[in-house]
Amino acid sequence: MMRPILKPAAARRLALPLALVLAGVAAGPVAAHHGWRWAEDGNFELTGTIEEARLGNPHGLLQVSADGEMWTVEVGQPWRNAQAGLTDEKLRPGVELTASGHRASDPAERLMKAERIIIDGETHNLYPDRD
Repeated sequence: MMRPILKPAAARRLALPLALVLAGVAAGPVAAHHGWRWAEDGNFELTGTIEEARLGNPHGLLQVSADGEMWTVEVGQPWRNAQAGLTDEKLRPGVELTASGHRASDPAERLMKAERIIIDGETHNLYPDRD
């Protein structure tokens, strides 16, 4: 008969810490994506026309045509867009906008995270606490 490596009491004591470590490892890529680490520190500005909008959780994504290139512009979560005065109607295809924020640190990626969106001269601050 094989004996267990850990006694039942020891196994119970290790179960919760082990579960927490595994949960943290699994959440790592998600946390990294939703932070700002993937983006450059310097400000970046893009002016173009919305070709497609996918709005919703965890955040909205706009496909923006600018200077013959297609860019993905990440905007806020629905509550953040609403707080900034950005309605789905303002983020519809055909609308020209200027997005100000941070582009991906990889120059080959046409991706940016917007802090501010300007439409028809009106500035919508998605992250008013950031410069």
